Amino acid sequence: MHTDTERCVRAVQSKDARFDGWFFTAVLTTRIYCRPSCPVVPPKAENMTFYPSAAGCQQAGFRACKRCRPDTSPGSPEWNQRADLTARAMRLITDGVVDREGVPGLAARLGYSTRQVERQLLAEVGAGPLALARAQRAQTARLLIETTTLPMADLAFAAGFSSIRTFNDTVREVFALSPSELRARAPKSRVVGTTPGTLSLRLPFRAPLNPDNLFGHLAATAVPGVEEWRDGAYRRTLRLPYGHGIVTLTPAPDHIACRLTLSDLRDLTVAISRCRRLLDLDADPAAVDDQLRTDPLLAPLVDKAPGRRVPRTVDEAEFAVRAVLGQQVSTAAARTHAARLVTAHGDTVDDPEGGLTHLFPTATALASVDPETLAMPRTRRTTFTTLVSHLADGSLNLGVECDWAETRARLLALPGFGPWTADVIAMRALGDPDAFLPTDLGIRRAAGELGLPSTPAALTARAAAWRPWRAYAVQYLWATDSHPINFLPV
Repeated sequence: MHTDTERCVRAVQSKDARFDGWFFTAVLTTRIYCRPSCPVVPPKAENMTFYPSAAGCQQAGFRACKRCRPDTSPGSPEWNQRADLTARAMRLITDGVVDREGVPGLAARLGYSTRQVERQLLAEVGAGPLALARAQRAQTARLLIETTTLPMADLAFAAGFSSIRTFNDTVREVFALSPSELRARAPKSRVVGTTPGTLSLRLPFRAPLNPDNLFGHLAATAVPGVEEWRDGAYRRTLRLPYGHGIVTLTPAPDHIACRLTLSDLRDLTVAISRCRRLLDLDADPAAVDDQLRTDPLLAPLVDKAPGRRVPRTVDEAEFAVRAVLGQQVSTAAARTHAARLVTAHGDTVDDPEGGLTHLFPTATALASVDPETLAMPRTRRTTFTTLVSHLADGSLNLGVECDWAETRARLLALPGFGPWTADVIAMRALGDPDAFLPTDLGIRRAAGELGLPSTPAALTARAAAWRPWRAYAVQYLWATDSHPINFLPV
């Protein structure tokens, strides 16, 4: 979008928050970059230039606006609705791969040369992988500076910097303030209390956001010991690259309140990224809902409760296992099966608030499970053991870098995997916004009640007009039912 100058200027002049994260405005006279909704008086059109990322602005020599804080904008929805090289690279960078494995590790995961990855990112995003990772480290550093009392030396390494000097230089360059000045400007109320490793922050999103099906689904399917709904918040354990964590997510009118307790603060960036992905916070609800409203039978559902998101996952392998456990059984039965596996094979964690006891078992741990101990039909045992063995040996990859179509085909090749299981994994684990479930009983029932075709083939043909947002259409169709997944828990 940043190449459409006229459209970008109109968005900046109208201070339209819907475009935050889609592009960034760099002001040539002040050398400052802002989000489109910045509250200051807009600059003259001839003094504006536009970039697709904060990293691109920083690489061009612009510093972040102290008023609108463009580095805290919601992420671009482009990277969650596409499956090409650039989008997959951006998802991996957000997940901290460059910090952990370097640019060669990023390229190896994508199956391309380092040079090709760098060329593609520069062309589309205006910055290479190192610059993008650096921008992300700067934002993590700012978050830690403003919300903790950590010594600056500890904070620098927790944010991913290799040296204190690099940390100081980057913060000054990006924010035009030293780390100490940033901390002095932060409201005292934002600093977390005395609990070590705990941070409180706000996760922004593009309005509207309907929390009902989002948190309702997570709460209704929560696995005891791993997830819970307590005091108006969804809580769960997280398995992270350097350790583990516990997150508490609370819906608010203009943000999601997030409280993270981490065993290693180096996992902060990854934890935030996975929480945003879980709640689909980088989605563009205006684009989704406008497309679905073109169908006169869907329009009333969208108008009644706009802004539905797709509840996703923090661990793709975990969700795939749970999808198999949930085949042809009730939600309660699926939770019971999962809870037994968690108790027997999950790693234990300490929850300061009580309630959460385990991390969900890894695929390697589940690959050693004796199939005879599983209380399920023999054919589903075969499906389960085949899935976890493929996940454990790496022959099946469900990470954020995977190609959606190719991965779906690999899933369908496994015994016991039909279209429903493959598509629900594509929708909620892989993040494909166009995944569709025409064989789902709830979808067919809703379609019949609305006057839509109820047979899978006919419904799929009708749903072609909803592309590329059929996964969101699924949420609106499911919401016609009285199942607990559709309601925010009391």
